[in-house]
Amino acid sequence: MKTHIHHQDPSLNAIAAIATLHCLSGCAIGEVAGMVIGTALGWSNTETIVLAVLLAFFSGYALTMLPMLRGGYPLRTAMKIALAADTASITIMEIVDNLLMVIIPGAMDAPLDSWLFWSSLLAALIIAGIAAFPLNRWLIARGRGHALAHCHH
Repeated sequence: MKTHIHHQDPSLNAIAAIATLHCLSGCAIGEVAGMVIGTALGWSNTETIVLAVLLAFFSGYALTMLPMLRGGYPLRTAMKIALAADTASITIMEIVDNLLMVIIPGAMDAPLDSWLFWSSLLAALIIAGIAAFPLNRWLIARGRGHALAHCHH
């Protein structure tokens, strides 16, 4: 006699949370790298933010594309899917994250070995993820955003 185990489909909130964490991971890699590089080099706040945003988009897209490329998708196809899946979410995260880093007193000017720098960056990234969750949920419910990437994994 075979026993069938029925697995419930994950809820929309669970799927959106996973998608948001995935996107936040890629975003955070680039954001942290950009903030560290810009701060270490003594760049202006504007230069540091520009670098952090560019690296956040690059690393976010790369995390989405990597499994597709490993699965044999052509680079151009993987890029199109990553752009469609991640652009809105990364944009929200970057706006919120960098805005918070600018408005937290002293965060952008704090040295790399300071509690203020790292706690501000961590708080900004967490809040950015929270801000992107409703957008990701809305997009996934409509078959857009990360829903586009998940069907290709």
